[in-house]
Amino acid sequence: MSVKSAKESARAAGGRNGPESRRADQSAGIAAQDPARIRNVALVGHSGAGKTMLIEALLAANGVLTRKGSIADGTTVSDSDPAAVHQQRSVTLSLVPLLVDDIKINLLDTPGYPDFIGELRAGLRASDAALFVVSAVDGIDATTTALWGECEHMGLPRAVVITRMDHPRADYDGALAACQRAFGEGVLPLCVPVRTGGEATGLHALLSGEVTDYAQGDAAPGVRPADSAELADAATSRGALIEGIIAESEDETLMDRYLEGEDLDTGALGTDLETAVARGSFFPVLPTSAVTGLGTAELLDLLVRAFPAPGERNLPDTTDLSGAPAGALAGDPAGPLAAEVVRTSTDPFLGRICLVRVFSGTLREDTPVHVGGHGLADRGHQDHDTDERVTHIYSPLGANLRPVPYCVAGDMCALAKLGSAETGDTISDRDRPLLLATWEMPEPLLPVAVEADSRSDEDALARSLGRIAAGDPTLRVERNAETHQLVLWCMGEAHAEVVLDRLREQGVKLHTVEVVTPLRETFAAPAAGHGRHIKQSGGHGQYAVCDIEVEPLERGGGFEFVDKTVGGVIPGTYIPSIEKGVRAQMDKGVAAGFPVVDLRVTVVGGKAHSVDSSDAAFQAAGALALREAAAAGRIQLLEPVSTVSITVADEHVGSVMSDLSGRRGRLTGTTSSGEGLTEISAEVPDQELLRYPVELRAITAGTGRFRRRYLRHDPVPPNFSPS
Repeated sequence: MSVKSAKESARAAGGRNGPESRRADQSAGIAAQDPARIRNVALVGHSGAGKTMLIEALLAANGVLTRKGSIADGTTVSDSDPAAVHQQRSVTLSLVPLLVDDIKINLLDTPGYPDFIGELRAGLRASDAALFVVSAVDGIDATTTALWGECEHMGLPRAVVITRMDHPRADYDGALAACQRAFGEGVLPLCVPVRTGGEATGLHALLSGEVTDYAQGDAAPGVRPADSAELADAATSRGALIEGIIAESEDETLMDRYLEGEDLDTGALGTDLETAVARGSFFPVLPTSAVTGLGTAELLDLLVRAFPAPGERNLPDTTDLSGAPAGALAGDPAGPLAAEVVRTSTDPFLGRICLVRVFSGTLREDTPVHVGGHGLADRGHQDHDTDERVTHIYSPLGANLRPVPYCVAGDMCALAKLGSAETGDTISDRDRPLLLATWEMPEPLLPVAVEADSRSDEDALARSLGRIAAGDPTLRVERNAETHQLVLWCMGEAHAEVVLDRLREQGVKLHTVEVVTPLRETFAAPAAGHGRHIKQSGGHGQYAVCDIEVEPLERGGGFEFVDKTVGGVIPGTYIPSIEKGVRAQMDKGVAAGFPVVDLRVTVVGGKAHSVDSSDAAFQAAGALALREAAAAGRIQLLEPVSTVSITVADEHVGSVMSDLSGRRGRLTGTTSSGEGLTEISAEVPDQELLRYPVELRAITAGTGRFRRRYLRHDPVPPNFSPS
């Protein structure tokens, strides 16, 4: 499909008021030539903080859009995915490039809802800095605080944007104080809002003493010197900012000069500030409004001047295909090619589209490359290596793909028609294949069982699931060998809804069913069984008789088969046949259809016929004997139990422990994890964990997380239901 056709299709999908109709320039994409003139910035914050609309305001301020879109109408550039429009929130990672003062800024809009943390992690992997978006109305949630710690662990430079300053309930001072409590002392404002009639209509830059007037909304803001009242109101904030910058400066004389009353050079202070921000030790704050455009000019200036270029950040480790270290990457456009697929989607016309971050070398059209993916076999993504050819390179702007001739180290682009590429794969030179170290992905813990509506839909379901799983490492597809259910392991209900919607959009007819817990059966007491399989219908008949004794073994004892026949009542060649029949019946179950475990079966007698006995006859007799023993004895159902490690804030420990008790959980210990966190260890039946990801989130206000590992099978309580 041609680029022109792809655009026309997108326009048709967007409608008259869609994002395509609002773009001032829909032709060529932005291709950077120098990595030093690139900024990769991920927007991070909880759902509803205003990330998507902030990007709309930046696009409008930059002249890319003629007018801003709307989340309610589904017309924003970032949220072009049908699932995002349906859920009224970002569900995927989206790339939006801007060109400011000849600097290409790649803005990565990340989902804020916890179910889509895999997309967030991919955005952080592809970025060199993070912009934390905090609502002046809603403040900070615990998830955002945890993400700040995660970015700190990564050494990622950060800044804070306080959004929704136009809202009647906006509390800038409260939001700033909350940021400083949650993020630390290095969080200081660069500008403070100037109010007219109670509304924020301008920004007072604390260093320069200038006020930018946004009273005219999206019109070009004017700049004037701050008046005496504004200078007096901002004196305390200005002093704190200067002292914060001096503390980060390498000039040890600055503090003494400042305390002596010297009027310091604001230009030099600005340079020290930018250095500290790029270093990740100072975190500026800006108030903004997507509605009025407040702060957009200052924010674009901050992104260009203070955030680091790709070459200033450490790059991922690389290995060759055998796993041997391949040397450090230098981020050189002329170096060996090493790029990573950070997101994969499927277009009905262009096929598989891969969003790619290039760490080294240069991607060019019509170039052969190696596509390799290793290390995600536990998620159902088997190791794979394929040679393919890059046909077209695009600079995406939301859903719109704009052609570019190349993509250099440090930049991001989209590649179409890479048939084997999956999220997390490495793209490298065909003659020098490399693998980038994989980034950490959370474990999906919410099971959703699905069935095709008809047999004819089963193949379509398998194909569509393969395409969706290729682009979503947080989705694990499992065909349970014991329950025979197709189970989708998801991050939460919203994630599951997106996956199911995408399957239905691709024409798959399916429905969800209750997840069946894979139980086991065992004998609760010794029993005996008589298996008699005799049939005569002319010619060779079937004749086999065996007597068995059954006794339970200790939990985890497995299966033992013992032959105690004497006198050759059953020829030795048929003893293995009896064992084979017993094992086959154990796999099928003897009471509720679940596998039988922890059992010793002893053959004590039987009969054979010199002509009519056979292997098949004694297999049938062995199975019949086990069924008869089960009918005469007492069968015990066993349920799987997992060991669970739950990390929660200290204030939620009591609630979580009480909830575990109601889930038949057995507490095994608690450990302080530092920073106000506690790790709770417990043993919990799997049946009680089916919806635990959702319920733990509710108990802990979205901050709790847990890991699980199969431990053993235990007897089920009375009146237990396996579904």
